[in-house]
This record gives sequence, structure tokens and C-alpha cells, in this order.
Amino acid sequence: MAAKRVCLAYSGGLDTSVILAWLIEKGYTVVGQNEDYDAVKAKAEKIGAERMIIQDLQQELVEELVWPAVQCNAIYEDAYLLGTSLARPVIARAMMKVAKQYNCEFLSHGCKGVRSSLSVYHVLDANLLRMNSGRQALLDFAESKGVPVTSTKQKPFSMDANLIHCSYEAGLLEQPELEPPADMWTMTVDPMKAPDEPTRFTVHFEKGIPIKLEVGDKAVTGSLDIFKAANEIGRANGVGRVDIVESRFIGLKSRGCYDTPGLTILRTAHRDLEGLVMDSKVRAIRDQMVTSNWTACLYNGMYFSPEREFLHNSIIFSQRHVEGKVNMVAYKGSAFVVGRSSDTSNLYSETESSMDTLEGFSPMDTSGFIAIQAIRLEKYGARKIRDGEPLAPI
Repeated sequence: MAAKRVCLAYSGGLDTSVILAWLIEKGYTVVGQNEDYDAVKAKAEKIGAERMIIQDLQQELVEELVWPAVQCNAIYEDAYLLGTSLARPVIARAMMKVAKQYNCEFLSHGCKGVRSSLSVYHVLDANLLRMNSGRQALLDFAESKGVPVTSTKQKPFSMDANLIHCSYEAGLLEQPELEPPADMWTMTVDPMKAPDEPTRFTVHFEKGIPIKLEVGDKAVTGSLDIFKAANEIGRANGVGRVDIVESRFIGLKSRGCYDTPGLTILRTAHRDLEGLVMDSKVRAIRDQMVTSNWTACLYNGMYFSPEREFLHNSIIFSQRHVEGKVNMVAYKGSAFVVGRSSDTSNLYSETESSMDTLEGFSPMDTSGFIAIQAIRLEKYGARKIRDGEPLAPI
């Protein structure tokens, strides 16, 4: 009976290297898929993979996942910018194509959660094969089989790196009161050691999407190049480090550390521009209904779902007039806005909002508005006085 073929999402790290060795030991023929380096290919083939397919999915990742995340200012629990979650759909879709091309009967990956698993179930005829072991057991297995891994029992960090970010879990990070080791971070310099000279740059947007980044005497265009340029600005200035305890989809809480330089910068710029050019009511509804739900779809592995498609169309509509440029400064761990402008939006008027002139808008126009808004407040206060209640709690 011929060995069954497995398509493994292989990164070359501890989890997937051990899974690869385990699959080989169990008699499976393994096809590996990854978007990384030749060294990973050599390592996979040395362990025993039938073949390694390396695909460049960076452009697809930026244009199909990162830009919508910027457009809706996606953020999970006010801190996490979804670096791993955004990459899952692209990896899962590529896995399915490879699995079909090479007639694989099973899929496998190194994620212990449910998001990667859910991402592959949008395609039929996919069986998921997983190995159930803790990281210490994985380290023991790797040692017994001579599998080369970078993780050690002293530094057993689970690191998930892609174009967007690098995440860090496990080891001493599971004690949330302890400070992360200074040498753990890989995508940003230590903010304390960042350059003393700030980096000034400008991001241009069209329909909520970055279309140009100017830094120094250089103008960068093209989605992938813009994102890489933002990554470099953030990396050099220590921008984008986050250390949080978050709520997992399955109900547990876990501590995660992330450095997300470029996306932190672009989200900050986009959010600021919306203050200038986006209708306030549309923005409020988008923030309350679309941003939170789109974020949840990505975090929980529901990208290939009807609700995510519905939300995506709402994002596109909300961004029709988000056009302009944002001037920013990156300095020692921070990226902040110092100015913004738009040649197309008419929502902001210097004349109407000026405190130095009454042209275009008269404060007297608000008299009737104030009186109407005060009706229910006056009645609420009168009822409190009648009942002997204080107007405000002490």
C-alpha cells in the first residue's frame, strides 16, 4: 500500500520540523509549503520531505489582507494588529493549491490553535492531520531524532514571523509579570537604543490605501515596497512592540509579545487621515460595527466566511473618499502624526472652524440646537430634584 501524502505548512521552526520528522516516522510522504528561504528547503529535504515548494506570497498578503486591515483600522483588544491572523488565509489558500496539485490526502501545520485549521475548511476534500504535544515534548523528540531546531529548553520561545510581524510565546513569557528578554525581539531595535535623530516621512492614501511613502529624498510606490519601507522605518526606530495578555478564541487567556513596525505606522497614519476626510457618522458606524467584527473574523480564523465578505464590502464603501497625505515622525519607539492634508475632501473648513473669525459659521446658530438638546436633560434634573436625589453621584 502506497504511503499517504501530506501537505505540511513548514516554517523550519520547532513545531513544524518535529511534525515533519514525526510524519516521516509514521510513514507519510510529505510535501512542504513555505514562503521563506533556501535554508528551510534544505532542512526540510534533509529531514525527509518529498519536495519543498517555496512561493512568494508577499504581494498577495499586503494587497488582499494588510490593506483592508489598514482601511478598517483593525485591532484586537486595543493592542494586537493581527500579524499572524492576517497571514493564515494566504498560507491556507496556498496549501490547498499545493495539496491539490500533488494529490495530497492530508494537510498539516504547526499551529496549536484553531485558526489555521478553520482556514482550510473552506475547501472540500481536505483532511487535517495534527500532532498533539507540548513544546518540551517537541524539544525532546527533536533531540532524540537529531532534528536541528533553534529553540532550546532555555529559550523555548514559539516565534511566528512573517512580513507583517513576529510573535513570541511560551517559555518565561508564560509568566506575565516577567519582562521579555531584551534579545528576544527580532523585527525592531530596542527603542532605548534607537537613533537620537528622528525619521520624518509622509504617507499618501487613496481610498484608504497607502499609494506612496516619502522619506528623505526618496518616494516609494507599489504596495509591497511601501509596506517594506514602513517596516524599515519602524524597525530602525523601535516602533511597534506590544506585550499583552489576550483572550483566545477558545476562551483561554495567553501572554503574547509582538513587534509589528510597518503596520503600526500605516494604521496610525490612516486613522489620523480619517479624522480629516471621513464623515463622522459613517466613521462611528464603521468603528462600532465593521472594525470590531472584521477583526474578530480574522482573529478567529473566519476569513473564508460570508460575514467577512459582507464586512469587506462595507469597508470599501466607507473608504471611497479617504484621500490625502499624513506627515509623521518616528522616534525611539513612537510613530506620531505632525500634520495632514487632503486636496479632495471638503469636510474640514478652516474658516468655519476658526476661533479667530465668525465668518461662515455663527455661534448664535447653536442657540436653538442647545435648547432642544437640553429639554430631556432639564426634565431629568427636575425629576432628581423632586425625588431628593443629587444631580450627580458624589
